[in-house]
Amino acid sequence: MSITIKNSEQIEKMRKSGKILKQTLDLLEKSIYPGQTTQRLNDLAYDYIISQGATPSFLNYERFPYTICASLNAQVVHGFCSNVPLKEGDIISIDCGVIYEGYHSDAARTFPVGNISIKNSNLIEATKQSFFEGIKDIKAGSRLGHISHKIQVYLESRGYGVVRELCGHGVGTHLHEDPLVPNYGKYNSGIVLQEGMTLAIEPMATLGRRDVYLEDNDWTVTTQDGLPSAHYENTILITKDGVEILTL
Repeated sequence: MSITIKNSEQIEKMRKSGKILKQTLDLLEKSIYPGQTTQRLNDLAYDYIISQGATPSFLNYERFPYTICASLNAQVVHGFCSNVPLKEGDIISIDCGVIYEGYHSDAARTFPVGNISIKNSNLIEATKQSFFEGIKDIKAGSRLGHISHKIQVYLESRGYGVVRELCGHGVGTHLHEDPLVPNYGKYNSGIVLQEGMTLAIEPMATLGRRDVYLEDNDWTVTTQDGLPSAHYENTILITKDGVEILTL
């Protein structure tokens, strides 16, 4: 395992990358409504990222053809964009990454399309809150498993499935770096977190069973039971006294 510790100059570039990504996701949130298309959302994200002197992390990453992953309803991650209009009641997970002066940031949100069911709204909120539960009281010297365990307990205690085939990761000069950060695990386990580590923490929860499958496009991961899924992710910096969220 090769974990990179960022210095102050590198951290500043990641802060800038994270700020551009936050602004991109804010722009997309305002652009989501029934009748909108994910291809249009993709184009908006691309244009904004380029306008900020940055580049999209995902576009052409291992031949992925879009700036954003747009995952609808039962799709967990890596959904493809299309010109099919969004429908009232859909939920859509947008995952996006930005490269600024060689440094990546990575973040995801699940958004409602118009009015959605209470069950889906609660799923979105619980997935988001599990992220904050996971990073609570974390600082240099904490163990990685603290994050994983607290996410799992928060979601499963509320009856949600926790996807195990996908996980968070280190991030920096590469989109995916060591260490891997599962959304489940034992509390007092894993590596010791160090000041200057940057991680993408990304809970993925399901309304039903946690089982998933890979669609024929070899990218999109979808729940086996066809029930909705939600995704929430931020890039964080481990500090001496806690955590700095770089994409909020």
